[in-house]
Amino acid sequence: MAWLSITLELPSVQAETLSEALLEAGAESVSLEPTSQDTTTIEPGARLRVIALATTTTDPAALVSVAAAIAAIAPPGFTLATVEDQDWVRRSQSQFGPICVTEHLWIVPNWHTPPDPAAIVVRLDPGLAFGTGSHVSTRLVLRYLAKHIRGGERVLDYGCGSGILAIVAGKLGVGEIAATDIDPQALETTAANAANNGVALKVTAPESLPPGVFDLVLANILAGPLITLAPLLAGRTRCGGRIVLSGILETQAAEVALAYAKDFDIAVDTVEEGWALVAGWRK
Repeated sequence: MAWLSITLELPSVQAETLSEALLEAGAESVSLEPTSQDTTTIEPGARLRVIALATTTTDPAALVSVAAAIAAIAPPGFTLATVEDQDWVRRSQSQFGPICVTEHLWIVPNWHTPPDPAAIVVRLDPGLAFGTGSHVSTRLVLRYLAKHIRGGERVLDYGCGSGILAIVAGKLGVGEIAATDIDPQALETTAANAANNGVALKVTAPESLPPGVFDLVLANILAGPLITLAPLLAGRTRCGGRIVLSGILETQAAEVALAYAKDFDIAVDTVEEGWALVAGWRK
């Protein structure tokens, strides 16, 4: 199968915002890469290349325009190419290596040997569903989980993408896990990734979630949807339970926290590279 590849170049913070907005607008996959030859560091203000994959029937101008509106930026210019499945696989394997989340937690593609076999290793390949652990917003949640999970919690991953948050939670010893997304492809990918990692999940569309409340609710989406979802997610968090929100620009964090303040003791927990994690306890 062939895919439409849409390539844009933007300053790093705008590029990361637009990458998630492109997925929200309907892109099948989005990756980021430096525009310079030095890939070891990305300096503040540096430009990044955003590469979105979409079906060949997609109107690329409309996709970029909708994504730019979601990201609150002017529609940028872009270039187009056609990419075959095997080209995508080869490109992914050359780009993505093991990701060290913490000293004892690694995200490792299947074609790599784990750098530390004694650590907790999550096997996850880059694919058409977003969420390999490389994005700052994902790493913020993973580090929070590594620090705060005590074991046995009932967990909801809302907007699961590739399932990375739910799978890591499972590897860290939580109890029952429900993962949900509005994208059927994300549900299929989450189920496959969980099985590959030996983690038991309930993977379902939002309207089919199991009843009851959860000890820990995770949502790594975008600021706008998070604000809209505040009543729903509050209703799914038990009194005294935790909520962890990410996919939020630092400049949006106060607005997101305010949307949840009626039901949670909540605040900005961590900020990194212009992205924020907002977390709190259900009142």
